[in-house]
Amino acid sequence: MKKIEFGVMSFADMPPETGEQGTNAEVRIKNLLEEIKLSDELGIDVFGVGEHHRPDYAVSSPTTVLAAAAAITKNIKLTSAVTVLSSEDPVRVYQQFATVDLISGGRAEIMAGRGSFIESFPLFGYNLQDYDELFDEKLDLLLEINKQEKVDWTGKHRAAISNLGVYPRAVNGNIPVWLAAGGTPASAIRAAKLDLPLMLAIIGGMPEQFTRFINLYKSSAMQLGRKEEDIQVGINNHVFVGEDSEATADAFFPFYAQMMDRVGRDRGWQPITRDQYEYMRSPKGALMVGSVEEVTEKLLYEY
Repeated sequence: MKKIEFGVMSFADMPPETGEQGTNAEVRIKNLLEEIKLSDELGIDVFGVGEHHRPDYAVSSPTTVLAAAAAITKNIKLTSAVTVLSSEDPVRVYQQFATVDLISGGRAEIMAGRGSFIESFPLFGYNLQDYDELFDEKLDLLLEINKQEKVDWTGKHRAAISNLGVYPRAVNGNIPVWLAAGGTPASAIRAAKLDLPLMLAIIGGMPEQFTRFINLYKSSAMQLGRKEEDIQVGINNHVFVGEDSEATADAFFPFYAQMMDRVGRDRGWQPITRDQYEYMRSPKGALMVGSVEEVTEKLLYEY
């Protein structure tokens, strides 16, 4: 029987920094490390840290935080959520995660994706017109490095590598790599073709709408010879759990609305209403906010 794992994924969101002082980020990162340590002590399976390059998120370098977490934890898997691979160098990505892996004794994982924001592209000198091409090419290189010590590789957006070694190597040589996706058919097929486990973010609407996407991934993988029991799928939802359903919903709404509206202003979204929030909190909605019993039932329904 397949093992079901539970994890916490954090973007380390916070009140936006103003001026030159990083006071909010300092507090947030300290709290984040305490959260990871507590998660390990509670027996949670995995903790993921997001990568952002905005004033309202504390982590732009997930591997730095994960390395600090590796030194204060014993069992929990440590992953990015996600590594914005399109604007990263795959050699450095592997090296940094291999270092986390060595510090943690083999607990590092990589969640590779395009990210939900675009700030990293101009920041690191990439053209948004190359959005798809960059991700495909860099994922190809990362998987080559992960597969073998010495690499021969040629691409369009990065200098070629001619029989060069990438060090240090991870504890077991390779590091588990997940493909993080938002729900496009092309992403499902890509993950299946590359034989990668799929991580899916369901942060709005109804989870049942994603069933066809997951089925496409599974059927594509099985057509390529994989056994159904070997196929891994991960799901992310926004979660806030308390003792009393209504009190928990009331406590979470102002912070959730503030965060979603801040993101939404950049994307032309209308401000979120309490009715929309309650709709997403309903039994079949994506937002897992309420009592222990409610969230448990929603987890079982989503599964």
